[in-house]
Amino acid sequence: MIFSSKLKSTYQPKRLAVKLNAKGEQFVWQGHPWVFSNNITKINDDAHTGDLAIIFSKNKNKVIGLGLYDAKSPIRIKMLHSGIEKVEINNAFFQNKINEAFQKREALLQTHTNSYRLLFGENDGFPGLIADVYASVLVVKLYSEIWLPYLEAILPNLQQITKAETVVIRLSRGLEQSKAHQLNNGEVVYGTLDNEVVEFVEHGVKFSANVIKGHKTGYFLDHRANRKQVGEWSKGKTVLDVFSYAGGFSVHALYNGAKAVTSLDISLQALEIALENGKLNHYTGQHQTIAGDAFEALKSLIANNETFDVVVIDPPSFAKQASEIELAKKKYAQLAVLGEQLTAPNGLLVLASCSSRVTSQAFFDINGQTLLETQRPYKVILKTGHDIDHPVTFPEGAYLKCGYYRFLDK
Repeated sequence: MIFSSKLKSTYQPKRLAVKLNAKGEQFVWQGHPWVFSNNITKINDDAHTGDLAIIFSKNKNKVIGLGLYDAKSPIRIKMLHSGIEKVEINNAFFQNKINEAFQKREALLQTHTNSYRLLFGENDGFPGLIADVYASVLVVKLYSEIWLPYLEAILPNLQQITKAETVVIRLSRGLEQSKAHQLNNGEVVYGTLDNEVVEFVEHGVKFSANVIKGHKTGYFLDHRANRKQVGEWSKGKTVLDVFSYAGGFSVHALYNGAKAVTSLDISLQALEIALENGKLNHYTGQHQTIAGDAFEALKSLIANNETFDVVVIDPPSFAKQASEIELAKKKYAQLAVLGEQLTAPNGLLVLASCSSRVTSQAFFDINGQTLLETQRPYKVILKTGHDIDHPVTFPEGAYLKCGYYRFLDK
């Protein structure tokens, strides 16, 4: 099998000489992966997206970093390497980065799991690029044109290390509109794909992902460890999975012997997928669904005096920009209040956030303060962050946090 000829870029990247102001230079020395446009004091006039930016120190004219130039983003240079150690950005450089990333995931692959994130963007040295594996299918999602000249070299390395039989390219909305390539979103660029819905295994539990049309690359892999944990604590319990999407928490709970599980999501299509994912596994509990706005649906359940032994609330990001942070905090507080009212005596409330702009400290403080005000005794039994295939190497790379709150009712 050979890769699609559409991966071949018509653009040959140039080398750019770049100088930064003191603040930008400090970020590079610290190993931060972003250089903003307002930190650049000198650069070639003919700079083009995908060009290799060679960053020189202000005073001594030493090379202190290498990155890829992005003309369309305020993050003008996305760093590949920081420091004075000499490196060449070539096929061997990318292959080493991919090997390092794979080694970090090897422990996960020793478990009964064949789905994982191999490249987590900046955190693995590939800013603006994600690579997820679902069984024998590799899905690569691009968020920036900077990678177009390098795909032909990078994708075979990814395919070989993952032993993927199929490689699918997914494009961000911005890249879908771009005229700098001939690729289509969801295009199979290596191998064949008989069914866009791919089955995979997560800690022994079977799931499916639509790798062509599903959100992101088809599924949300980041909560894997939390789904496993909730499942283990759900045996014989009633469970409510809020913002359930494809039923990640629900299916783990059913697999582990939950008595009854309710998946709640605004999307009917997502709930159908959740039911189908459940059926991929053997279970004896009931699986019900509620379609509707989570805040309204939770209030309705409370009005009907319903409670659950385990309540999981895992909303989408509430703060995609700085102006939304305060509103996001209010929404997290609201969900903690609603969740507490729906958690049965001595039950477990699990609250999660994927808003990177709301820090872990702020999120856990909101939950703690809100639950304190209910005057219902509880203890924090666990706080978690990213699973091992979502390593964090710079502050903005951290987004996932999850708190487990056990109520201590007499």
